[in-house]
Amino acid sequence: MKRLFLITMMLLFALSMFGSSVNVVLINPLGPTVIPITPILSGVVKASFPIKVKLWRNPDEAIALMASKSTNFAVLPITSGAIFYTKGIKISLLGVYEWRVFYMVASKSATFNGWRSLIGKIVYTPNGRGQTVDILMRYLMAKNGVNPDEDTRILYAPPQEIVVLFKAGKIPFAALPEPFVTMAISQGSGRIVLDFQKAWAKSMNLTDRIPIAGLFVKKEYMIDHPEITKEVEKTFSESIRWMNGNVKKSVEFSKKYLKIPISILERSMKRMSFYYVSISKCKKEVKIFLKKMNELYPKGMPKLPGKGFYAN
Repeated sequence: MKRLFLITMMLLFALSMFGSSVNVVLINPLGPTVIPITPILSGVVKASFPIKVKLWRNPDEAIALMASKSTNFAVLPITSGAIFYTKGIKISLLGVYEWRVFYMVASKSATFNGWRSLIGKIVYTPNGRGQTVDILMRYLMAKNGVNPDEDTRILYAPPQEIVVLFKAGKIPFAALPEPFVTMAISQGSGRIVLDFQKAWAKSMNLTDRIPIAGLFVKKEYMIDHPEITKEVEKTFSESIRWMNGNVKKSVEFSKKYLKIPISILERSMKRMSFYYVSISKCKKEVKIFLKKMNELYPKGMPKLPGKGFYAN
């Protein structure tokens, strides 16, 4: 016990001595996932050293930032992190923090009575083939007797465009992440007809959550700076805890970074789920998820990451 106390005191002393010289850079997507780190951005939650946050807008920008020697930590979609790893960017997953965000919405005139009700219909989903909700939807369609490439038409567009078309009554069905779900149905133009997290859980016999995004660290940095890595992980986890206890304040903090109306964000947060789980406690779920993504869309994820991808 005495030995543990001495080690702890030595660590705290070391951090206090070089804290000002520690250069920690965390990159994070520009979007609703800014909200869980607003406590860090606003200074409400702090480490014993500064954590500089840089926001990225697309995967190419994330790759460029990860390739930079100055970047140490990254918040990324689990699938993106796995793809980056297999392409030679050696990062390790410390833990998962985003678990619920995807839903299917239907217009007022559309009827949804299960997957077979989509036969002969058009479904819109964001951006392009291979993003997470697209793969989930294709898997669930096929598992329920619907050929996604023959029985339905899956079309792709930017999420903002999908919202505009949906509210205009020009789209019957859309598979979207929040806050675009809330935007789409905010004026009574439609309703949520499917929770992808619950559908995934039922299909895979798992808890009704999906390992959507997590905290990554450069593997070499983690090896060279284990204490700093632990403190960044702890601070990140505390930021999410504070956000969950102060959602309204966290959303207000996000105004500086997001152009989405506060009322939309507050409502959408009720259908999003953020809480930190270290990889040692959710590795099995992540492996199952990535294996299924690889099976369903090998073009997007040609191979699975090795054991070095997992921090524990």
